[in-house]
Amino acid sequence: MGDLRLERVTPDNVDAAIALKVRPDQERFVSPVVKSLAEAYVHPDKAWPRLIYDGEEPVGFVMAFLDIRFDPDDPEDRPRSGLWRLNIADGRQGRGYGRFAVESVCDELRRRGCSRATVTWAEGEGGPEEFYLKLGFRRTGETSGDQIVGELDLTGV
Repeated sequence: MGDLRLERVTPDNVDAAIALKVRPDQERFVSPVVKSLAEAYVHPDKAWPRLIYDGEEPVGFVMAFLDIRFDPDDPEDRPRSGLWRLNIADGRQGRGYGRFAVESVCDELRRRGCSRATVTWAEGEGGPEEFYLKLGFRRTGETSGDQIVGELDLTGV
C-alpha cells in the first residue's frame, strides 16, 4: 500500500468512481457505485461518499450513512450511523484497502460524536460477513430487510 486517502467524488473523478467494479461473484452483495452516487444525491444530508485512492489510483469506493434512524416508525429506536457501501475494485482486494476505508469511516463517525458504527450485509458464500467480523463488528441479532445488522463499538477502539 502506498499513499492511502479518501477523496470526495467530484466532476473530475466521477467517471473513475462509476468505472469501479467488484469481482463478478461479489456483485450480488453490493450495489454498483453509480447507484450509491444516486442515493447520495437524493440524501445529501445523510450520505458521505468517498473514493479510496492508493497514490493517484482509485481502488475503491466507500459511503457512510450519518444519523439515519433504523426504524423511523419506532420513536424508541436510536439514531444510527455507519457503513452504507464498500466496493473494492476487482484485482485490488486483499491489500488492506477495505480495512483502511472502514477505519476511515469510523474515524469520521467518532469526529462527529458517534459511539458506534453500524453495517449490514447479506449472508452467503463469498459474502462480506467474515471481513466485518474480523474488523470487530458483532451481529446485533437484528435484520434490515434480508440483511444482517452488525455494530462496532467506537468508544474502545
